[in-house]
Amino acid sequence: MEKEHSVTFNFIMNFILTASSFLFPLITFPYVSRTLLPAGNGKVDSAMAVVSYFTMVAMLGIPTYGIRACAQVRDDKEKLSRTVQEILAINLGMAVLVYVVFGASLAWVPKFAENRTLFLVMGTAILLNVIGVSWLYAALEQYAYITAISMVMKALGVVLMFLFVHRPEDFVIYGGITVISNVGSYIFNFLRMGKYVIIKPLGNYNFKRHMKPIAIFCAMTVATSIYTNLDIVMLNFISGDVQTGYYSASVKVKTILASLVTSLGAVLLPRLSYYIEKGMQKEFKQMAVKALQFVWMMALPVTIYFMMFAKESIGFLSGQAYAPAAEPMCIILPTVVWIGLSNIFGMQILVPTGREKEVMKSVLAGGMVDLALNLALIPKLGASGAAIGTVMAELVVVLVQMIALKGFLSDIQRTCRISYYFVALLPAMAVSWLVKKTLTQMLAAYDLGVQGTNFLVLAATAAMFFGIYLSVLLLEKEPVSREYLAPYLQKWKRKT
Repeated sequence: MEKEHSVTFNFIMNFILTASSFLFPLITFPYVSRTLLPAGNGKVDSAMAVVSYFTMVAMLGIPTYGIRACAQVRDDKEKLSRTVQEILAINLGMAVLVYVVFGASLAWVPKFAENRTLFLVMGTAILLNVIGVSWLYAALEQYAYITAISMVMKALGVVLMFLFVHRPEDFVIYGGITVISNVGSYIFNFLRMGKYVIIKPLGNYNFKRHMKPIAIFCAMTVATSIYTNLDIVMLNFISGDVQTGYYSASVKVKTILASLVTSLGAVLLPRLSYYIEKGMQKEFKQMAVKALQFVWMMALPVTIYFMMFAKESIGFLSGQAYAPAAEPMCIILPTVVWIGLSNIFGMQILVPTGREKEVMKSVLAGGMVDLALNLALIPKLGASGAAIGTVMAELVVVLVQMIALKGFLSDIQRTCRISYYFVALLPAMAVSWLVKKTLTQMLAAYDLGVQGTNFLVLAATAAMFFGIYLSVLLLEKEPVSREYLAPYLQKWKRKT
């Protein structure tokens, strides 16, 4: 077994991976938005949402369950290998059934048949997700490898996009490039698997032991997908490609920000599962508290900033054709906070302690709320209605999980103060608003165009907003910033 890295190292690797998910869309999305236009983007995003449903069924909740199951036996290669072979066999069997239904859907559903080629291309993601065994690499905390190979494939996707996507009619090509960029690395995962587990059949399999937890995790995944993907599918059916394109623009920003906020939580599940298996309760609680502090520190400022500058962000990333996307973006951004909290409460506290049924209840409640609000609001409000449904669904998920963790949260409330972050936000908001007002007036005298003005406003306000925010946190001696930022600042001061 390779050397075990610290949580800090794993976090840095995953943060780099997440940051690349932020950087590459910044490079590609402005170009793709202007090339494919809202209708083309709507086709690709709705196809991606539909394929994600089939992928979800094929994966059976294994991406989360597999991490826990493998992390618990990672010190015994034979047990680990048998566990991987059992889970992969179940996964492959389900994938075959899913592809049968997927093919029938392309033949019988008119909306899918209109873009059959696009769906076939993007449908390859189902098989790649199955053979990619990403859960094995996460359980073994191989985040350096995961980050490196993923960044290579994302970079390849950028190159392919600029080479082959030039017209609105190239949306099928863009769909294929999206698959390569997102899950192309899973081919290498499959080929490299023999480095960590025994490939030859071991026998004495016990598939039954996986069925109950997989069923629970699958139900959780299905319910979660209702309010993460159903909004796009319903919006496309009810309001058409253009409204879907507007909504997708706002969702992309939200997704990038939520990924940044949950970057720490993603590396904690294998370590927290290991702590529970070994009875290390003190270490478990300390790490959970630190994760919650990190979420509050990250989620609040990015949510507030991008709500304040939604118009400029959409204008810069997508162009003026997407100006109506600013409203749904403002509505949906609070989900960044809710997603960050539910990721910690659900995936990092309830799941490692074997309380996944509580998580299932929370996501089922959120899914029902989202479905009801989508049916009521999308016909009247379009993209904004879908955004309202998503915000309320994520809030319900958090509230249900907080009720389940009432005792745990009351026990740690003294060590997890959030007042630090609200105090730091006030001067950051005031100064960045003044900078925007002043800079906009100054730039009006120059012929920079909307794109140039948006860029300068975002650059200046972001520097002031986040600079002031972090400075105030350090002055307050907030725990997370003091632990991770202060030492580097002190080293920098000594060098200068």
